[in-house]
Amino acid sequence: MQQNRLAGETSPYLLQHQHNPVDWHPWGPEALALAKQTGKPILLSVGYAACHWCHVMAHESFENEAIASVMNEHFINIKVDREERPDLDAIYQNALAVLGEHGGWPLTMFLTPAAEPFWGGTYFPPEPRYGRAGFPQILQAVSAAYVNDTDRITTNVQAIGQALERLANPAPGGAITDAEQQQMAHRLLREMDPVNGGLGRAPKFPQPTALTLLWRQWQRNSDTACRDAALLTLTRMSQGGIYDHLGGGYARYSVDERWLAPHFEKMLYDNAQLLDLLTLAHLETGSPLFAQRREETVSWLLREMIAEDANGQPTGAFAATLDADSEGEEGRFYVWQESQIDDLLEPDDAALFKRVYDVGATGNWEGKTILNRLHSTDWLGQEEEDRLLAMRQKLRQARDQRVWPGWDDKVLSDWNGLMIAALARSGFAAERQDWLNAARKAFEFIATTLDENGRLFHSWRRGVRKHKGTLDDHANMIDAALALYQIDSDPRYLDQALIWVASVEAHFRDNAKGGFFTTAADADDLIVRAKNAHDTATPSGNGVMVRNYAQLFHLTGKDAYRQAAATCIAAFTGELERNFFALCSLINGSDLLNHAIQVVVVGSPGAPATKALMDIVRRSGDSDIVLQQISPGFNLPPEHPAAGKSPSDDRPLAFVCRNQTCSLPMHDPAALESALGD
Repeated sequence: MQQNRLAGETSPYLLQHQHNPVDWHPWGPEALALAKQTGKPILLSVGYAACHWCHVMAHESFENEAIASVMNEHFINIKVDREERPDLDAIYQNALAVLGEHGGWPLTMFLTPAAEPFWGGTYFPPEPRYGRAGFPQILQAVSAAYVNDTDRITTNVQAIGQALERLANPAPGGAITDAEQQQMAHRLLREMDPVNGGLGRAPKFPQPTALTLLWRQWQRNSDTACRDAALLTLTRMSQGGIYDHLGGGYARYSVDERWLAPHFEKMLYDNAQLLDLLTLAHLETGSPLFAQRREETVSWLLREMIAEDANGQPTGAFAATLDADSEGEEGRFYVWQESQIDDLLEPDDAALFKRVYDVGATGNWEGKTILNRLHSTDWLGQEEEDRLLAMRQKLRQARDQRVWPGWDDKVLSDWNGLMIAALARSGFAAERQDWLNAARKAFEFIATTLDENGRLFHSWRRGVRKHKGTLDDHANMIDAALALYQIDSDPRYLDQALIWVASVEAHFRDNAKGGFFTTAADADDLIVRAKNAHDTATPSGNGVMVRNYAQLFHLTGKDAYRQAAATCIAAFTGELERNFFALCSLINGSDLLNHAIQVVVVGSPGAPATKALMDIVRRSGDSDIVLQQISPGFNLPPEHPAAGKSPSDDRPLAFVCRNQTCSLPMHDPAALESALGD
């Protein structure tokens, strides 16, 4: 079987295309040089392994000999995995937006030999359909325009280039006040679906950074409307078809407003952010639903998402995605027929299961059944829930015999950072040492295998690391290090965080205008160096850096970190009035900076009295807590508000500090609980 130049890549997505008749090139100097040498325009196709419509376009067009022949004749064809190169994807998604088109994947962009975009779209069918021209006609028209209408191409290139430069220079502003944050939370609340939860209408995405903003508003001002909107959304998602009721874990998004029918791919980053929210919701409500969804999601993670090395041995780090498709069909692995349930369960059990999980003869999605509990999201009694658990285990064992969806097992530093931090915080709250150990092991892998002299690589697979790390890689791994430091009090985590902070400041900072660029100063294959604080499916690197600086300020008392956070915030706040919805991570980081609750627990690790104090912190669930555990005799930094406050005896004690002012020492857990509740 013939192979193209993608055969030497490590990305599962790129390897899916190695046998296409298209003469694909990976993005790199060779492909760009060839475009300049031949004078041919570039056809850039960006997708990812779990993308359903990417598979569709591949089967329809890239595996078609006739279409591939047109592509090869007129274009230098470059294939990019957007998860390996999020920096490239962001630039060309923005270019598509400038053209007035909705973004998404597969992204199909036409570039000059200098990689400047002049036209594009997303999915194109192989023949005219859905009101869209067929891909062969698009190819011929674009090629003809490039040759015969150079003035129009030049005009497009210049207009898009100028717009991209503007997007890379966000409007600065000032600090975010509490009143402004409250106003933004209420504006967000007005956009929430009061029946099904979530933002707006179909399709619906989890939007965890927006839910976190609502949650922080509830914790800040006892705003029950914000709390209820977040809990409704989390409940509906957790009982909907977007959640895998047999295997655990949440899919990328729902195509309907009820959260019934997902695009079935599971992404590491969604589940990381939702894991944090499940922990907060459980600590607030005590709901067994959130506890179980957290437990099941972590079980899925540790069972199915541990990446392997070149010898098939587990690394401890987390893989990127599970595909939506299996056997060429979206969702095939996950859906059921009523007869299959009847064959696997005893009649009485089957009757209960079908009633609870919406199973009927005609199905609820394209003649099949997506398991869900949306018709009644209430938690049943423990006896009935235990009975349903046994049924789900039996069905999962049967499902495991099916052909599995594709697994993209590459390790991404930024997504791992999100999951390590969430898993550590959840393990601490749930007193699960196995979860904490898994977070530590994943951190160790990233910090040793993907780090080189204090700078991270973005991607690793089967022994090969690739691509210079982005801002998000470093920011999320710093947050992971600080999460583990607060839980373990191991100074090595703090030291590693500070090394990565120094790298961010040396290689990503905009010294002239504040904030950080997405890519490092030595990135050499991009047409523009983007800088923004916009959340996408993941929190923005700049928003996470504000959170990191806020934590470091409160852990050390060093005002330089507060100033660094304030400067980063101010670099972007001129954008708030135009579109604050995209800046939730920045807003949340600002809130932590202004309102952190410093808790210092002094005592011998493992001593019962120390644990009693730590248990109060563990159960608090306050998003503002920045925790330090120190042994007797350890000296806090002199700038720290609790520095020099030594215990009068050997009993463990705690301080609670707000606005750089600390409480009197507390030995009694009840006193600490009261202080945290104030």
